[in-house]
Amino acid sequence: MNNKSQLYAHTNHAFVILISCVATIGGFLFGFDSGVINGTVDGLQSAFDSDSIGTGFNVASMLLGCAAGAFFAGRLADRWGRRTLLLLAASMFIVSAWGSGIAGSSVEFVVYRVIGGLAVGAASVMAPAYISEVAPAQYRGRLTTIQQIAIIFGLFCAFLSNYMLADIAGSSTSEFWLGFQTWRWMFWMELAPASVFLIALLFIPESPRYLVVSGNRERAEAVLTRLYGAEAAKQKAEEIDASLAADHHRPKLGDLLEKPGGKVRTIVWVGIGLAAFQQLVGINVVFYYGAVLWQAVGFSEADALLINVISGAVSIAACIVALSLIDRIGRKPLLWFGSIGMAITLALMAFAFSTATVVNGEVTLSDNMGVVALISANLYVMIFNGSWGPVMWVMLGEMFPNQIRGSGLAVAGLSQWLTNFAITMTFPIFLASIGLVGAYGFYAVSAIISAFFVHKMVHETRGLELEEMEG
Repeated sequence: MNNKSQLYAHTNHAFVILISCVATIGGFLFGFDSGVINGTVDGLQSAFDSDSIGTGFNVASMLLGCAAGAFFAGRLADRWGRRTLLLLAASMFIVSAWGSGIAGSSVEFVVYRVIGGLAVGAASVMAPAYISEVAPAQYRGRLTTIQQIAIIFGLFCAFLSNYMLADIAGSSTSEFWLGFQTWRWMFWMELAPASVFLIALLFIPESPRYLVVSGNRERAEAVLTRLYGAEAAKQKAEEIDASLAADHHRPKLGDLLEKPGGKVRTIVWVGIGLAAFQQLVGINVVFYYGAVLWQAVGFSEADALLINVISGAVSIAACIVALSLIDRIGRKPLLWFGSIGMAITLALMAFAFSTATVVNGEVTLSDNMGVVALISANLYVMIFNGSWGPVMWVMLGEMFPNQIRGSGLAVAGLSQWLTNFAITMTFPIFLASIGLVGAYGFYAVSAIISAFFVHKMVHETRGLELEEMEG
């Protein structure tokens, strides 16, 4: 039996999995909150009388909150703790879900969506960080991948909820229960899982690595004992302590710079690159504008919403495949194969749309090209969710050394959400200027570049303890 096996010989696996699953509810809400907007675009245009740019900002406004939420959560988690930030995120999910549905103006809607964005941004970086900091190295990747399954399941539930509500009411703009339009109820559906998340978080412990970093060694050993047993707790606490700065100062943004020299550490640039490329391949165009996209090529609103449900189911299956492979073949191979697969499917989508004709101002595809576009889009989503979707979050949660994990996540998370905002905000502009061919061509080129980035810059983290991460 090797040292790692001995260290984790008495691990309370049920407890590790249970508290990790609680953290992944944040991922579910991340997905639900991101996906619910998909079916409400028509309602927003009708309620707030917005043009294409205004609608684009209403959809993308949450992402500004996500960027701020990811950055400040990463920083504040080093001061207040991972669990505390997740509790704050759960509270903001509740406020946002209620407010987005009750909003009477575009400005009011944007405010509540930004609050939701703060919650999504915080959950996006804190959930994988928390899971990485409590899980044993040998199955850390699989547990953190559950976060992505939860995100996709959240998207799937949002799509399914939108589809069912619109089907029952007749459309997203029809009047529904209590005299409110259906699109408002689409947002209110989130209140139930957000409340469950808030309550469940009260029953999980704080991250032991945060407790060591903040000087609470006794509490850290108590949590580690519950996780790995009394014998391993003291040894692990010592390993965590030894991985910190020599003078044991509290983590700060300045730790991201090399000493001496003052240059940004290479590992930070890798994190920023991984976060940005995950969005530059255009995945959230499908998530946020899926209904609009398929209506643009001839599908009805109901059919478009049903296609989103199918895409969500396919995505969950792909995440399960990633879960089975990530601790077996590693993170880097999954990223590289994902880049190549997405480049091919995006190119096929661009080709399909290049054959489209415009009839009465509406884009239409032939039956054959419509099938090519539909299959390519679903393959693209499947490949993303079997590679970059989960693996990027796994790596961000584990790749940074203990001393800079919070700060590294803050900067990488900021990069991820700002790129997400840029891609989401520019899609309606792309649609009106260079069309779907130009948009998907750009995303395909980004996927090709990401393959070279992975090959050159990314180092494998499979099987390494967090205390072994170098930066």
